[in-house]
Amino acid sequence: MFSKVLIANRGEIALRILRACKELGIQTVAIHSQADANAMHVRLADESVCVGPNAAKDSYLNIPSILAACEITGAEAVHPGYGFLSENARFARILAEHKIAFIGPSAHHIEIMGDKIQAKKTALELGIPCVPGSPGAVTSEADAKRIAADIGYPVLIKAAAGGGGRGMKVAKSEADLSVAFSTARTEAKAAFGDDAVYMEKYLGKPRHIEVQVIGDGQGNAVHLGTRDCSLQRRHQKVWEEAAAPTVPMDKQNEIGEICAAAMRKLKYSGAGTVEFLYEDGEFYFIEMNTRLQVEHPVTERITNFDIVYEQIRVAAGEKLSLTQDEVKFYGHAIEVRINAEDPQTFAPSPGRITYYHPAGGVGVRVDSAVYQGYNIPPYYDSLIGKLIVHGRTRPECLQRLNRALDEFIVDGIKTTLPLFRRLIKEPDIQSGNYDIHWLEHYLETNKQ
Repeated sequence: MFSKVLIANRGEIALRILRACKELGIQTVAIHSQADANAMHVRLADESVCVGPNAAKDSYLNIPSILAACEITGAEAVHPGYGFLSENARFARILAEHKIAFIGPSAHHIEIMGDKIQAKKTALELGIPCVPGSPGAVTSEADAKRIAADIGYPVLIKAAAGGGGRGMKVAKSEADLSVAFSTARTEAKAAFGDDAVYMEKYLGKPRHIEVQVIGDGQGNAVHLGTRDCSLQRRHQKVWEEAAAPTVPMDKQNEIGEICAAAMRKLKYSGAGTVEFLYEDGEFYFIEMNTRLQVEHPVTERITNFDIVYEQIRVAAGEKLSLTQDEVKFYGHAIEVRINAEDPQTFAPSPGRITYYHPAGGVGVRVDSAVYQGYNIPPYYDSLIGKLIVHGRTRPECLQRLNRALDEFIVDGIKTTLPLFRRLIKEPDIQSGNYDIHWLEHYLETNKQ
């Protein structure tokens, strides 16, 4: 086991990793920007190193500075969390060259799953069901028209090198295709430095379902069930549930085993998430995230399994600590992402937290690194915390979430807490009757 781990992240996920390290008896090194000098993970770590000024590109994305911090402190491994360098194959390789472990998958697996076209090819080879679409990059409008005619309209044009909704356009007919194709390529080039795009059949009202997997790189891998992440705004998730409430359990077990078998074939190491669109009882692969997910706590709550703890174990060369037969599921869990944003306009709301009272009680977990008097900096992602609730059933879970939202107080800045207090009263949310377009439609029709 490692004796010292450097945490190459900030905010709630840095604190989450720090706690897992402490429970394993591992010393921790917190890196931070100048803006995060008083951050909670910096205060609680055994050591801390400032790696640059406020901007992420000069600090949390500054590979030479992070490498220097490893060498100065003697850190044997780096946990990248999510975002920043968590899916950067070059970073993983540089660490390996310096005999520092990357707590995540191999650079090779990051690369093949990071390129959307290669990921889809790999998924098909591994027997994972995929959305009908182009076999590779689409390089001309003529090819785009031919492929669209073959798979049928509407079609979705997507950037090969990235996600988050950038470089993604829908063409409902051949008349739309020319503009959608050129716009997607232009956006992809601007966002990712690569104008490669590919095409898929556009599904009308799918749900976003994902499967959590974890492997040890030695041919052992398991799935930890499903999550429903359909409540999204601009392709960014805001509410996640485990297990997926509208997918029959036999279908969940089937897709879970397909994913676990694929990870065994790959000899995948670490945590990963295989993401699908689900419509009319069928799963369609869209991507794989080769890292820890923001929403991992809902899976931990229904499995009683510490994913971060296991990430560290397998990165140290240990075998997976459980088999698929030993994975058990308990009840239902929901997570809502609390962002420092105006709940009406979603404009960022940085500033000082004047009063902070997180929810508590039976079945309630709060993952956050903020505290009363803390200043939310304007330089990073607006996520300030996650409220996770667990119950024996989904109705019980919703009742508990309603209670927890009522007692959660963050003053001094605007947050998305009022949005969730509204959403939980909606009949479609109560019944689970929503798809990936539901939230944006709701926000558009309920403008205040």
